[in-house]
Amino acid sequence: MPTRVITFCYRKVIDATATTPWEKLVFDDSYQEFKMQAQYYNQENKYGSFAELLQHSPGAERLHFLVSAAVTAYVQQLNGIVPDILNSVGRHFLKFNNYRFEIINSDVLDKTKHQVAINFVSDPMHWHDTLGQLLLISAEPDNGTEVLTELVPLQPYFTIYSLQTKAIC
Repeated sequence: MPTRVITFCYRKVIDATATTPWEKLVFDDSYQEFKMQAQYYNQENKYGSFAELLQHSPGAERLHFLVSAAVTAYVQQLNGIVPDILNSVGRHFLKFNNYRFEIINSDVLDKTKHQVAINFVSDPMHWHDTLGQLLLISAEPDNGTEVLTELVPLQPYFTIYSLQTKAIC
């Protein structure tokens, strides 16, 4: 019987409206790092926005990577658990094995325009069924024995990243 292996991607957007202490730290530190790193691509102080830097400064797309160093320790604090994604009983359960940081928007003179995203890619899960807006998933395949499952609701910024069908022997 085949099983469907699924991975998810959750895009956590952080901006000036951040409310939790963790989000505020990511916001503040990534903005400070952006301002510092942007100086290299803006030595004549001609550009204020991230978009202008991308358009006019060769290599400025590296700012995503360069600024990501400021948030690495904060991502490690999550202990491999995707934030904000809760199962149907309100518990965090989804583990991630990879993430990607990106700058959505920023401005060296206006902190309120700073906006970043962290895209969390989950560990592979087994997708058993869909019940309305809930996905029935588990860490283990259904091999005829009892399997512990999770029900997870579909929600904004939470998507199926990949799907693979595997044969179970």
